Amino acid sequence: MIDAHHHLWDLTAREHRWLMGAQPWASDDELARLRRSFTLADLVPLAKAAGVTGTVVIQTAIEPWETPDLLALAAGRDPYATDDQPRGPEPLAGGPADEPAPGGLLVGVVGWTDLTVPAVADAVAELQALPGGEFLRGIRHPVLVEADPAWLAQPVVLRGLHALAAANLSFDLVTLPDQLPAAVTAVRSVPELRFVLDHLGGPPAGSQEEGTNGPWAAAIRSLAALPNVTCKLSGVHTSPARASDLRPYYETVLAAFGPDRLMFGTDWPVSSLEATYGEVCGLYRELTAHLSPAEQEMIFDRTACRVYQLP
Repeated sequence: MIDAHHHLWDLTAREHRWLMGAQPWASDDELARLRRSFTLADLVPLAKAAGVTGTVVIQTAIEPWETPDLLALAAGRDPYATDDQPRGPEPLAGGPADEPAPGGLLVGVVGWTDLTVPAVADAVAELQALPGGEFLRGIRHPVLVEADPAWLAQPVVLRGLHALAAANLSFDLVTLPDQLPAAVTAVRSVPELRFVLDHLGGPPAGSQEEGTNGPWAAAIRSLAALPNVTCKLSGVHTSPARASDLRPYYETVLAAFGPDRLMFGTDWPVSSLEATYGEVCGLYRELTAHLSPAEQEMIFDRTACRVYQLP
């Protein structure tokens, strides 16, 4: 089972300014609850208990230091070790049979780079040349922080997306509903790039009608009509987290994309605001229980391996 979407941060080593407030997707109170470290060592026992054998870690900070840190973690190195502190085994590719080594859990990294600069290709090549650079599977820019709802359709951004395609990387889309039309434009403009729509495209939770009608559902169908887009069953959109509340949104993306273009991700630790790691896994297992074993395998393993080109 692959968890294709989670995050990591260590506040003892790095400052994450985005946690301080003014985020469109979370209240200041919710951000305060996330204002502590969530490390790979924290994740490993949770993933093991849930039957997760590999994960893809996703960027959170629009900072040049985060992606090298995540790549180092994937390679089994401690990016925060000082010269007089030993690093972990190089690489941490395995461990005792009853306890996988932490580095072995991470099988892919979706990092960040500035898509608006002219030298996107050079920036990507530099990341790939770093320790752990072979784990770089894609790039994400949190579009939801951009004031311009058409940011993704800007020519300078499209140029950067073409550079990602040339490097055989993917691009994760995390947007607000009013930014989805620009996402459709971007996907159509760069057909050679693999796009991954995070968190079901951010459906307006609480409105059951929006599960099948309205702008969000229309944008989902427009994106699904383009073959270079897949969608993540990730993010917990209701409080408390219940499969019955998420079902209209799930059924919309399932009908639009089909199981072979859906993948599962926990969105941990953000999802811990509403449910434990195990509960999130159980939630999506409940939603997909009606599918065949082969279709469930696509959602929980094969789609992520294909799109992110995981080992």
